[in-house]
Amino acid sequence: MAINDNQVVSIEYEVKLTENNEIVDSNMGGEPLTFIVGKGQIIPGLENYVKTMDLGDKGDVLVNASDAYGDYDNSALQTLPKEQFTGIELQEGMSLYGQGEDGSTVQVTVKNFNDSDVTIDFNHPLAGKDLMFTVAVSMVRDASNDEILSGVPAENEVHSSCGSHGDSCGCH
Repeated sequence: MAINDNQVVSIEYEVKLTENNEIVDSNMGGEPLTFIVGKGQIIPGLENYVKTMDLGDKGDVLVNASDAYGDYDNSALQTLPKEQFTGIELQEGMSLYGQGEDGSTVQVTVKNFNDSDVTIDFNHPLAGKDLMFTVAVSMVRDASNDEILSGVPAENEVHSSCGSHGDSCGCH
């Protein structure tokens, strides 16, 4: 039985670059990645493959760049005056975090720099890369209505502690 939209799934995975077999991410033997299928919470190529799997299945899938982090976009490069980076010990390839126009956190990569300018790259570090995933499905269940509405599986919810007040503070 295939996995469907609005099911909560946990997977272990390992991701390699196809160009050199370098492992770029893995949670094998660690905390599984838990998400709701059909909510766009993982890259499309991997989600489409997971939909063909079932609980306990393990397999490999090649995900092309266009179905992963997108094709590399040369227009996503920007050159800024070096004085905007005062206090930062710049290195080519380093990641920096800033605030986007909509207030969200934006990750950029330093492509190069000289005495006057810094070129930064807004592409995802894996943009333009084909990826090989090894995936194992460790949990599948139907999402609750609340999970479907919020997009957050119960396994991913952050719970605050009530301290020593027990139930009197309104925690459940």
